[in-house]
Parts: sequence; C-alpha cells; structure tokens
Amino acid sequence: MEKISYNLVFNRKKSLNKKGMALVQVEAYLNKKKKYFTTNIYLRPEQWDNRKRKVKKHPNAEALNHMLYEFMSEIEKRELRMWQQGKTISLEALKQSLEPTQEDEKSFLAFFHKEIMNSTLKESTKRNHLSTLELLRKYKKEILFTELTFEFISSFDQYLHNKGYHINTIAKHMKHLKRHINVAINKEYMEIQKYAFRKYKIKNIENRHTYLSPEELINIENLKLGKKHKQLEKTKDAFLFCCYAGLRYSDFVNLTSENIVEIHNETWLIYRTVKTNTEVRLPLYLLFEGKGIYILHKYQKDYHCFFSLRDNSNVNKELLIISKLAGISKRISFHTARHTNATLLIYNGVNITTVQKLLGHTSVKTTQVYANIMDITIVRDLEEHGITIHSSM
Repeated sequence: MEKISYNLVFNRKKSLNKKGMALVQVEAYLNKKKKYFTTNIYLRPEQWDNRKRKVKKHPNAEALNHMLYEFMSEIEKRELRMWQQGKTISLEALKQSLEPTQEDEKSFLAFFHKEIMNSTLKESTKRNHLSTLELLRKYKKEILFTELTFEFISSFDQYLHNKGYHINTIAKHMKHLKRHINVAINKEYMEIQKYAFRKYKIKNIENRHTYLSPEELINIENLKLGKKHKQLEKTKDAFLFCCYAGLRYSDFVNLTSENIVEIHNETWLIYRTVKTNTEVRLPLYLLFEGKGIYILHKYQKDYHCFFSLRDNSNVNKELLIISKLAGISKRISFHTARHTNATLLIYNGVNITTVQKLLGHTSVKTTQVYANIMDITIVRDLEEHGITIHSSM
C-alpha cells in the first residue's frame, strides 16, 4: 500500500475572510484522494511563500513555521503508529486517529495552542501568546497539567532570566502562562488547589520609555561599521528608518514596495498597522529632513531584503552591539526607534494630535505619555521663554 504524502497549502478555497486572511491546511494525499486538516493558523496572502511552503514576513514567522511542521509531523506519527498496529491505512482512519486521546488530554502545551488558535484575541495578541508557547516548548518539549507546580513556574522564570530576558518581558510571558492556567482550571483540566500562581508573584518594574536624544541619534547616524560588524548594516538602517518614520517592528517587516507611494512627486509611506489595523500616511519628505528617503534609496533595488529582518529578539541583540559601538549606554531595543520618533517630534514642537496620527494611535491618551517623559522638552520651553532662575544668597 502506498504511503500518504503530505503538503502545506494556503487559501485552498481562494477566499479571504473579513480580516483579509486565509487558513493554512495540511493536505494528505492517498490513492488519488485528498483530505485536509486545519492548522488554525490564518495569514495574509503576502505572509505565505507558496514556493517554499512556509510563513514569511510575519513577526512570528519562525514560531509559526515550527508549529506548522510540528503539526504535520504529528500527523505522520499517527500514520506510522497505525502501520505498527497493523491497521488499514486510509485518510478517514487517519482523521479519526487525530481525535483527542487521553494522552492529548494531559498535555498543557496542546491545550495552550488550541486555546490561542480558537480564541477571539486580536491577531497581534495571539502572536504574543504564541511566543510564550514557543518559549515553553524550548524550555521543555512536553508539559503535562500535573507538572504546573510552583517549582515548575519558578524554574521557568529562572530559565528566562538566564536567557537574558528583561524583567518586564518575563512578566509578560508569565501573565500569558497564568491566563491559560486559569482557563485550564475553569475547564476542569486542573484542580484549583494546585494553583501555582497563588504562591508565585509576577514581578515587573515601572516601564519608562527608552528613547534616543538628538545627540545619540546623530551618533548612530554617523557610526561607521567596519568589516567585523558589516553584517549589522541593515539592522542599523532599519532602526534609523523607524526612528524617522515611527514604525513598530511588526509594521516594518510587513512593508512592501507598494507601501512606498509617490504623491505629487513627493515620497509617502502609507500602511496599515498590524496591531490596530489603522491606516497611517507618512510624508517621509517632511519628516527628519527626509532622511528616511535616503535610506530607502539605498535599498530601492531590493526592498524585500530591506524589510526582511531576523526575529525581534535577535534584532534587539544586534542593536545592543550597535549602541555600544556608538557610545550609547542605554539599553535600546527596536521599539526605541518608535519612542525616539515620538519624543523628538514633540520636542521640536509638533502638535500632539499630529503625532498621534503619525504613530497610528487610536487615542491621543496613548500619545500623551511622550509629552511627559522628556526633560529636554522642559529645558527647551524655558529657553524659548528666556527664563533663567538665579539663586540669591
């Protein structure tokens, strides 16, 4: 009897949902018949590489590809198990074998994944939860409900610390883990008496937005990367571009050449944010003396290469090297570019509601925080009004 062949297919029905997304499925083929298995992963058309059969240009492409191939591998394992048990192999029998087993019912990781994919969370929030799931898988390949003790959670916390994650990043992952443990208890997969978070307290520190001062931004602009660090050139340029344009990492890696638009012979960047699906229209020629346009010219022959970065974590590690080479002591991340854009615009007198539109914030309250964090803004205002405070003896 022939072996079943498997393949990943995207948007099989050639139809997008209301969010402009379609499903990735596993196609099983045997004896001129096909059956499809849902992965519960939805993507936009530009996030799927049809030739390589993998996710691309997605903030969590690596994690999603790992899940897709792990799911396909699990189907193949079920087929192999049927062979070993001497059962007749058919696509229908294979589908039945994938129904939840007692073994599946014990797996917290399987439960975690199913809850994320079936939830009504925003796509950006789902990706954040999937990143936590991926870290749990790296920490331990399989996790049973019975293992979710205070000792396990404390050990996972220490694992993240040893990996160099910031305390607030660890807190974010722990909140995700806590949420799904609470759901597991509510659905009676676990006993409430064994609730580990009763003893474990999630720790975080006040989150101050890190931004670059005008002088620090110039230091990175003028930084010459020698042969030893030449591979950091694109990361440096992408970071600077986002300092000028105010983009998040997720928005930058989703850009294409179609987002760069010429209006009356002037260059604009027009895109929809991944987080809130808000349209943002940026006149690049008016922002930061058009420096963002100069960077685009450098990569105009291959925008796809420029907008394709490594995962956010590795990019942040590269930025730490870049900042040290530029003589900057701050611990910066890719999101520092967005904070820098907002704070420098406000420092230079741009109206807060205009900054709100440039950042794609749905509420001006979100933008207002940037008006409160810059000491140099206070200095500027005092200097503009010619106010000098003299001490008297």
